[in-house]
Amino acid sequence: MSHLNEYLAEKRAAVLARQAAIDAGTAQPAALKARVSAEGRSGVRRLRIRDHQVISDSPPDFAGYNLGPSSPELQLGVLGTCVTHIFLIQAAERQVPLESLEVEVSGIIDPRGGKPGHEATPIWPHEIAYTVHIDSPAGRAEIDALFEAVERNCPILNLLRNPQAIRAEVKLTNSKAAVPVIEEAVAA
Repeated sequence: MSHLNEYLAEKRAAVLARQAAIDAGTAQPAALKARVSAEGRSGVRRLRIRDHQVISDSPPDFAGYNLGPSSPELQLGVLGTCVTHIFLIQAAERQVPLESLEVEVSGIIDPRGGKPGHEATPIWPHEIAYTVHIDSPAGRAEIDALFEAVERNCPILNLLRNPQAIRAEVKLTNSKAAVPVIEEAVAA
């Protein structure tokens, strides 16, 4: 059976190298970028990040073809991957041995949210929760300290807990929309 401990040694070396760059003043912010396009005929959303692609789709009851997870499901998955990664980073940094690690994330989305009779129901995923399953020979106090460090350092968890303002703009490009005709008053 494969365990995480060999990987944690590699992760520790990377964490220490990153910390050394921070301490030396050579670490810089990383620009993040994602691009999403809607596919013709299906409406499937193609998410591109660096050299990676993920397909997002809706279930059939929302005119989808069930070709990929929905956006709310992806959000829960992103939370789960981030929590998992920060557990690995913190375990490596603290030298907490892990045999295995699994994170389950759950939430609710209600299609009635915001509609008449359900105005108080959120339109966004809510009642989000996660459960971490850890197999480790470490003691409970060490695991609790690890968990506290993850809660403090997980960027996506903290983004969801401490939302920020998001700038937005719409750019109309290559539009074939008709230009409104302006009529001038004719002198009689």
